[in-house]
Amino acid sequence: MVQVKDLHWKKDMRVSELVDSYENVGFQSVELHRASEVIVKMKKDSAKVFLTFTSNMVTSGLRGFFAQLIELGIADVLVTTVGGLEEDIMKATGEVFSIGNFNTDDVELHERGINRIGNLLIQNQSYMNFEDMITDILRKLYAKQKRWSVSEMLREIGLLLDDQNSILYQAAKNDVPVFCPAITDGAFGFHLYLFQQENPDFIVDVVKDFGNILLTTSHDDRKGVIALGGSISKHHAILATLLNGGAEYAVYMTTAHRTSGSMSGANTSEAKSWGKVKDESDIATVIGDVSITFPMAMTRALDELYEEGLLNIENK
Repeated sequence: MVQVKDLHWKKDMRVSELVDSYENVGFQSVELHRASEVIVKMKKDSAKVFLTFTSNMVTSGLRGFFAQLIELGIADVLVTTVGGLEEDIMKATGEVFSIGNFNTDDVELHERGINRIGNLLIQNQSYMNFEDMITDILRKLYAKQKRWSVSEMLREIGLLLDDQNSILYQAAKNDVPVFCPAITDGAFGFHLYLFQQENPDFIVDVVKDFGNILLTTSHDDRKGVIALGGSISKHHAILATLLNGGAEYAVYMTTAHRTSGSMSGANTSEAKSWGKVKDESDIATVIGDVSITFPMAMTRALDELYEEGLLNIENK
């Protein structure tokens, strides 16, 4: 039985040392340490890793961290929501987001043409610039071919970007497929609709992409899921693992609680009842703000993987 031990600060303490000490602190710190261990295990076991996240995390500074994880070979498959793709493209083309306040006058922000996501602020003009740009991108795609699955379309867009901190750029460069089953749920979807009105033979095939995500793994593959937040991005990944025999490893990080009965709050133990993760799987569920918990758990995992030569750091 693991004993509770007192936490002590020491000069120049590394993040990895702090997270290691969490094993003996208690409460959610224990789960955070376990999450980091599970991430290391899935990579050591050569599991195919599904990384899922919601769009608000791309709004934040985690966007560049996700791109770096792709470059380092941590993620094999990405699943996200359309807002994150829009904002990844926006940031890749020079748009700047700001940090504001959770307790602000939202009517005043609206009058100033500013949108608030928590304590992050985005100018309306940034979305207008995105809309002008995406129309030009769709014309280029249409000239190349008329029918696209979502992941194929996103790969093509990634190839058009030139930003090392872009998720789509790094995914395209490193042959990591990006899936977005709810591609119409945002400004991007609206412009897909408008473009299709002018070009009725332009088709974005969501159903084909369901087959594509199933074919990223097989029953024989070891599979791991790192699900940050909830929503359709989380469920789409674990459904894909379910249909291929379930995942051997799963890390969920969320602010939602299991008592809601929601996908966002469903923990890794509940997933066993569905066969989404296997009975004998290594699992961890961390309740807390992902902008805090994920960088800490992943930094410790990266340190260990680096020390064992398991990171893709050639030419870095």
